[in-house]
Amino acid sequence: MAQFRSKPFGVTKNGDKVDEYIISNPGGLEISVLNYGCVIKNLFVPTKTGLVDVVVGHDTLADYEADFNSSGSTCCGAFVGRYANRIENAEFSLSGKTYKLEANNGKNHLHGTFPRKIYDVKMFGDTLLMETESPAGEDGFPGNLKVSVRYILTPDNTLRMDYRVSTDEDTIINLTNHTYFNLDGGGNVLGQKLRIYASNYLEGNNETCPTGKILPVDGTPMDFRTGKPLGRDLDTGFYQTTMAGGGFDHCYVLDRPRGASQSLCAWASSDKTGISMKMYTTQPGIQLYTGNFLQNCPSPGKGGVPLEKYGGFALETQHFPCSPSHPEFPTTVLRQAKSSGPTLRSASSPAVSAAVCKQISAAAKGSSLVGAALCCFLGVLSMPCGLKIFAVHQTG
Repeated sequence: MAQFRSKPFGVTKNGDKVDEYIISNPGGLEISVLNYGCVIKNLFVPTKTGLVDVVVGHDTLADYEADFNSSGSTCCGAFVGRYANRIENAEFSLSGKTYKLEANNGKNHLHGTFPRKIYDVKMFGDTLLMETESPAGEDGFPGNLKVSVRYILTPDNTLRMDYRVSTDEDTIINLTNHTYFNLDGGGNVLGQKLRIYASNYLEGNNETCPTGKILPVDGTPMDFRTGKPLGRDLDTGFYQTTMAGGGFDHCYVLDRPRGASQSLCAWASSDKTGISMKMYTTQPGIQLYTGNFLQNCPSPGKGGVPLEKYGGFALETQHFPCSPSHPEFPTTVLRQAKSSGPTLRSASSPAVSAAVCKQISAAAKGSSLVGAALCCFLGVLSMPCGLKIFAVHQTG
């Protein structure tokens, strides 16, 4: 049975009280979550030398506020939306109407306001429930949203995150968790190994917005299918990593067996700590970001240590960035008072092969608009300590 405790974490500049909620289980796993941005502040995994905090973050609320309100917000550990990653030119069209969004990333829209929201909290059984609302017009999006996020830590070391959203007007939605992992517990992540179960990725332009082309990873530095150190192919001069700030900031099109509701999408490990992490998802894509600009964060990291370039890697399970601009991508439209899984529209773009279209369609079938992710952390104890993080997104 999970154990809960809470303690004050601070007061925002607007006078809102923020608390830290700590969930632990008999296996020794411990996670702390803030009701500010639903931030995962700490995630402790037991190893033979003690607990290791495997997520990047800050020590104080003032540091989180300064970070999340800056032009280069890292969104460390936060629940992001209304639309995870970018919407090109900060606009989209829906039902014949064009909506202008806040341009908060150059001329594009990035992530949205959810990391800066205060959430109402309830605790019951093994569940920590956080709820908020997003009014119509926030960031320029239509529809009044009701949003809930559930964190559930079970006796078998499963941490489940459920995202539930409803709207009173047709809108678009793309949610994810933006935790940066560092399985060493500090330093850069370039020596940590990563495997991504994807044969294709979305080509990005010089603003890291998808061009619409779905390209094979084979024979390129984008290939993580068999696993490799994160830093092995960063200095090859490959145009996709160069334009992303000397690292990865790309959405991968996941290989999912037809009919599967979820599948293994990524596997990371640290030789230093012996910790490994598996991630599962129901979503069609996963965005790999290697913290290429973490060094620009205005707030210090934990212990007052400045964040460093490549100091963490994010694995953001999601629908595709810029989907409203690319009708061949799985749709992110959420209809009023209707629960709907994503469907693949006709592949009108010649850049998308029929085989890849079938793959995306198979990935989309049976999943909801906002998807699922599951992480398993394994320590080096003789009785491994596993953590599963399962994020289920439901609509309606």
